[in-house]
Amino acid sequence: MPANLSQSRYNQRGVSSDKGDVHKVVDKLDGGLFPGAFCKVTEDLLTNDKELCNVIHSDGAGTKSILGYLWYRETGDANVFRGIAQDSIVMNLDDLACVGIWDQVVLSSTVNRNARNFPGEALAALIEGTEAFLQTLAENGINVKSGGGETADVGDLTGTVAVDSCAVAVCPRDKIVDNARIRPGLSVVGLSSCGQSTYETFENSGIGSNGLTSARHELLSSHYREHYPETFDPQTDLQYVYCGPHRMTDRLPESNLTVGEALLSPTRTYLPVVKRIVEELDQNLLGLVHCSGGGQTKCLRFGTRVHHVKDNLFPIPALFKEIQGVSGTSDEEMHQVYNMGHRLEVFCLPEAASRVIELSREFGIDAQVVGRTEESQKDDGGNHLTIERDDLTLQYG
Repeated sequence: MPANLSQSRYNQRGVSSDKGDVHKVVDKLDGGLFPGAFCKVTEDLLTNDKELCNVIHSDGAGTKSILGYLWYRETGDANVFRGIAQDSIVMNLDDLACVGIWDQVVLSSTVNRNARNFPGEALAALIEGTEAFLQTLAENGINVKSGGGETADVGDLTGTVAVDSCAVAVCPRDKIVDNARIRPGLSVVGLSSCGQSTYETFENSGIGSNGLTSARHELLSSHYREHYPETFDPQTDLQYVYCGPHRMTDRLPESNLTVGEALLSPTRTYLPVVKRIVEELDQNLLGLVHCSGGGQTKCLRFGTRVHHVKDNLFPIPALFKEIQGVSGTSDEEMHQVYNMGHRLEVFCLPEAASRVIELSREFGIDAQVVGRTEESQKDDGGNHLTIERDDLTLQYG
């Protein structure tokens, strides 16, 4: 990892792009049945069936919910929280997709709110958004059921709202996609994070639900610092708080979206595509990586003795270009915080890459071979990553 990231703009806001302190602890814990898989997979404790396994996964919309709050406070439109509900759900389900799970999933949601700032109509929109998104999934062959949830009024903990979900699944062990199989000699196919898929009703900016703390502060102006102090940590140096040039209604350069629409673009799920890919590729599929926390460096955690090479990335979407342009954030940090154009990676045998691309494009999602895996060049055999884009070369690991 580049040394300068230790003092990055991201870290100055009290967040970590690689969660190194977390991994120092959890990486020492029991790795489950498939230690190299994207999610922890355990033996089946629900039925004690030796042929089955369990996966439980928790994630949420993160600080994207604050953007929904700002939009709601400025426009009065509570429907923005329907998209926040989708963000929280997808950040769980697309992680599960990377171990090959999309059926027999039960979902529970937790909303922590400041009831003064987040009233009943906003909560109703969240709940309605959850049910509407699960219906969209069902129409695309994805079987996820709501198991209820919890709403906690915790004004002392949050000035706005936090939206989180937990997904529980049962799966045959022999159906698990195990990223431990990622090895040298594979093609890496990236699935675009932006545009509009056949199952979306909106143009997607590609932002997903990662890096929103920095994206929000880099793009939005001091107007939001002055009017909504409940939306930021008072311990953060004010030079890093809402230090951008834009209001949410400003037009995003090189885009059909406003800045607010781009930041709030609901996180795309790749589940309908992944389902087809897993079913068709079978043994030609070696791994799946959701480029969430860690952005383009997420792949470093998977495979053994692998040099990940990405030398054919998608053009950088307009939102990421604007974030970097107004903030001066380094290329190293941008690629570690944001997905920069694709949010799902398929590791497959080279002869299967064209079929992955075809399947993705059938759903209106652009795809291309973004790179490959080679033998590690490190003395200790550890994984590392090289990104090449135009005249730019970035090294991680």
